[in-house]
Amino acid sequence: MTNRSNTDNYLDLFLNDTPLMDVRAPVEFEKGAFPKVVNLPLMNNDERHLVGTRYKEAGQESAIQLGHELVSGETKKQRIQQWLAFTQANPDGYLYCFRGGLRSRTTQQWLKEAGINYPLITGGYKAMRRFLIDALEHLCQKQDFVIVSGRTGTGKTRFLKTLSNYVDLEGLAKHRGSSFGRMLTPQPSQIDFENSLSIAILKAAHKKTGPIYLEDESRLIGRSALPLLLKECMSNSPLVVLESSLEERIDVVMQDYVIDMTADFIERDGQELGFENFAEYLFASLQRIERRLGSERKNTLLAQMKEALVNQQKDDSLEGHRLWIKCLLSEYYDPMYDYQLGKKAGRVILRGDKNTLIKALIK
Repeated sequence: MTNRSNTDNYLDLFLNDTPLMDVRAPVEFEKGAFPKVVNLPLMNNDERHLVGTRYKEAGQESAIQLGHELVSGETKKQRIQQWLAFTQANPDGYLYCFRGGLRSRTTQQWLKEAGINYPLITGGYKAMRRFLIDALEHLCQKQDFVIVSGRTGTGKTRFLKTLSNYVDLEGLAKHRGSSFGRMLTPQPSQIDFENSLSIAILKAAHKKTGPIYLEDESRLIGRSALPLLLKECMSNSPLVVLESSLEERIDVVMQDYVIDMTADFIERDGQELGFENFAEYLFASLQRIERRLGSERKNTLLAQMKEALVNQQKDDSLEGHRLWIKCLLSEYYDPMYDYQLGKKAGRVILRGDKNTLIKALIK
């Protein structure tokens, strides 16, 4: 491994998906991290707490001494072995702690004593996080965005992925954005979501000239909140409206929320429990919008949903689901969407089906 210098070139690190080793304690890592980073801590949570307490009571020198006592012998040997394995697997990577201070330098020194010169990131996590916040604010002021809108079920995310330069907000949030939008994969922490979002927009901005395409979203995607400045930027950006027939939209909703979700639940939980949990997911999603649906309409949809689930479980028939999906789209989502679009009509620059939009946008 050739000697490499420490770096503060955060842009290159993120644009190139540089392998990063985070030596902060797990509790710090869980509060906020970057995509694909590996957490190999110098100190575990308990050790970090003890050292922090000693620092407050007796100062830095005593805290450092305690740290060396806690991470010694076999514990130290095991951690160095983990670091060595990372450096060998990722010879072009870097390590960091919170501020690029004592923990980074200690890890670097112990690796050096084991025969490996491995660079660290100047400023650590705090500086990289600050860089991403500032970079996103800068891009919101100078970058052109185009927002892809359309009624529920038009397949906006599928369409977005046919374009050359897009950022999938729902994919980053791990949520489809509607009351039925929960996925089995847990949503990221807010800080993790913001970090991933900033990196994705940075990459898109450096990929090519021209606009970045984003899907029209509320500020909240599940429990992931778009940064206010980005949401304001999106609210002032031009709109293209994707249109498709009601039957096509029912097909899309069926695929995403019935076929795929059934398969995901069964894969995770097994056939019987998986189907039971899938049914509970549908019921809970409907319950979340009862206030806006009204009790009578909600009960009608619930009865249709239950009958569809019985037929699905009995003979794999999915046709019953089309009934409640059609009612939900035409009686609930469409009026709500049309009202919202009416307030944005002045921003619409293009509307049409998938082929019409692709022909106009891909040049």
